[in-house]
Amino acid sequence: MYAVIGAGPMGLACARNLQKQGIPFTGFELHSDVGGLWDIDNPHSTMYETAHLISSKRMTEFAEFPMKDSVAQYPSHHELKTYFQDFVDHFGLREHYEFCTRVIRVEREDDLWQITTECDGQQQTRTFSGLMIANGTLHTPNMPELPGEFTGELMHSADYRSPEVFRDKRVLIVGCGNSGADIAVDAVHHARSTDMSLRRGYYFLPKFLKGKPVDTIGGKLKLPRAVKQRVDSALIRMVMGKPSDYGLPDPDYRMYESHPVINSLILHHLGHGDITPRRSIERVEGKTVHFSDGESTDYDLILMATGYLLDYPFIDKKHLNWRPNEDAPSLYLNMMHPEYDNLFLMGMVEATGLGWEGRNQQARLAAIYIREQQNDTAAASELKQRKKSHADERLDGGYNYIKLARMAYYVNKDAYLEALAGHINKLEPARG
Repeated sequence: MYAVIGAGPMGLACARNLQKQGIPFTGFELHSDVGGLWDIDNPHSTMYETAHLISSKRMTEFAEFPMKDSVAQYPSHHELKTYFQDFVDHFGLREHYEFCTRVIRVEREDDLWQITTECDGQQQTRTFSGLMIANGTLHTPNMPELPGEFTGELMHSADYRSPEVFRDKRVLIVGCGNSGADIAVDAVHHARSTDMSLRRGYYFLPKFLKGKPVDTIGGKLKLPRAVKQRVDSALIRMVMGKPSDYGLPDPDYRMYESHPVINSLILHHLGHGDITPRRSIERVEGKTVHFSDGESTDYDLILMATGYLLDYPFIDKKHLNWRPNEDAPSLYLNMMHPEYDNLFLMGMVEATGLGWEGRNQQARLAAIYIREQQNDTAAASELKQRKKSHADERLDGGYNYIKLARMAYYVNKDAYLEALAGHINKLEPARG
């Protein structure tokens, strides 16, 4: 019996693939329903009222369960909550889950996993032959310490729900990832003033180009990496201009070496003066923020859109091959422990365009590998040896990703999917 922790997109992909391979499992979910962070009613969700997918539905959905035609090209979290509820009901996965159940502790005993859970104040410990951890990567806020004491309101984007929090306030957004850009656009319509502080530049892409989702355009012609970076960067510059045209710093790295911001409205509001760009914060005194260019302004609220830290509090880091001072565990294909053959850290992978189907292929490989281990096939033995010797392999496709914690588990989509498919193809013939 396997255990699956989490009922968000990755947890459901694990559940579905274990089901397809006939592997018994029990799922644990902290909330009362499925959907993970996409269920804004989940008290542990980091979702906000105006949130939508940053990738289009056809590039994100599970291949065997397409979203309805009536769903928007970039669905809202409301539509996605319904999508996941329909998914589990269609495939009969709900009955495998224990909801309102927190995983308190995971310990290894011999080759088995002792999992302690809590539900309605009652704890119990059970033994499982294997474990798939799929509780997501966006739970623990990365909250850098400000250089000084801010006496106004300070919050992280993880706690943001409604733009009403900005009403008639002087707001500073720190950071400009996809959530930071969304929230800054929200603030424009409610705040007295909206500023955005950036330390580094970003590449900005529109959501639509010629009436089509931008992630559905191109891709048929495979260009060498360096050529693709130059060509796509030139095309985006022609369509959007340079960030410095809007008062933002230009990126000091090449395109695709960090996750781009899929949001053209942020540039629209910068160009209209609705958002004032600021440099990095030098020091804070009361409500006054001093910036690195010598300017200073007073604020009522600072919102830190500074991302998240990987956090699996219920299991010792040593069981994840997570070395000291590293931002992420060292796992083959970002999921397979070099020594443990019955532990999978699922969903610790980010890539432009990977979508949920890409993560579903990750779960597919894991489930097939579990089955082939049980059958003691040569293909399973081959993968077992490879994951021991290649745990530090980075499937970056030759891209020089910037050195940030959030990029520590970033991969190149094509290289990653090719590696998954290669192992799946070797394992699948072993069925006979």
